[in-house]
Amino acid sequence: MEIVVTGLLFLLAVVVAWLSQLVLYAAGNRLLSRRDEFWRALLRRTRGPVRLGLGIVALALAINLAPVPDRDLVVIRRLLLIAFIVCAIWFLRTALDIWITLHLRRFRLDVEDNLLARKHVTQSRVLQRVGDVMLLMLGLGAVLMTFEGVRQYGVSLLASAGAAGIVVGLALQPILRNLFAGIQLALTQPIRIDDAVIVEGEWGNIEEITATYVVVRIWDRRRLVVPLTYFIEQPFQNWTREQASLLGDVFIYLDYSVPIEALRKQVRKIVEATSLWDRDVVVVQVTDFKRDVMEVRILASASNSGRAFDLRCEIREKVAAFLQEHYPSSLPRFRAEFSKPATAGRHGDNMKDADRLHSEGAR
Repeated sequence: MEIVVTGLLFLLAVVVAWLSQLVLYAAGNRLLSRRDEFWRALLRRTRGPVRLGLGIVALALAINLAPVPDRDLVVIRRLLLIAFIVCAIWFLRTALDIWITLHLRRFRLDVEDNLLARKHVTQSRVLQRVGDVMLLMLGLGAVLMTFEGVRQYGVSLLASAGAAGIVVGLALQPILRNLFAGIQLALTQPIRIDDAVIVEGEWGNIEEITATYVVVRIWDRRRLVVPLTYFIEQPFQNWTREQASLLGDVFIYLDYSVPIEALRKQVRKIVEATSLWDRDVVVVQVTDFKRDVMEVRILASASNSGRAFDLRCEIREKVAAFLQEHYPSSLPRFRAEFSKPATAGRHGDNMKDADRLHSEGAR
């Protein structure tokens, strides 16, 4: 009889929970229809955790009314408490994800000037992953605290400075370092999503920033995985820290006979004819004189690092074609001057004196 009563109470609790969530969502849709999109999305995407939470509350009320032995009652209440903790973490995780998604919807990465968008995307993604980790740790800690033995062990472990505490502290050190590095990275932003960087001698773009590591997409499609702490503790190059535009340089070593002004006009003509140039900087300068050649530097600006690389290649190709057509002797040449040695001159004079004496003797 007791089992039948308990089953009926549990079934009634499930029905009440189901009807409650229907009424709750009907009222919520009516009240939030004119509110901002966050609340509407939260109501739409939290059906699962809200349904679970209402079911837990209904079962908890039914347990108090059902004829359940005290020993079983303790176990069931603990299970319901753990389920409620999981439900709460689920709800908070969903709310965080909705807020991040709606916040990032205002920014686009597929535009030319995406510096502000990359700043917000990086900050939001890193904080989201840090928030996920903190919610997970909070939920796990709350679940463990429901068990008396584990709670006492945790308190004694944190309060003591024994060998076990040292071992656990050392084991958690990399995780905690990366977690705090992620928070620092989100606030200071030495790197952002899609930044052009040079790390460990490799050029690439920041593809992904997680809670513990960063993925750099190398130019040849390899992936370089670097811990978060690297970008806090080690020097690296960031080509798009403040702005995406860059100066591309091309060095040419030419003979001194090449007219610089003609080369300067041709370079300007080349960059003005290409869409890779951002119409900002184009400079041709003689930067050095060496023994056999002069060093000519060409500077041209582009809107980002990829276009700057392509622009440099195009300048090299077209300048080479121009020099081959109009100044084929512009390649570096080695000059040398040959002269008769001084001994050869004295030998010639001696021969002339000998011939003169010979002719005088013959007379």
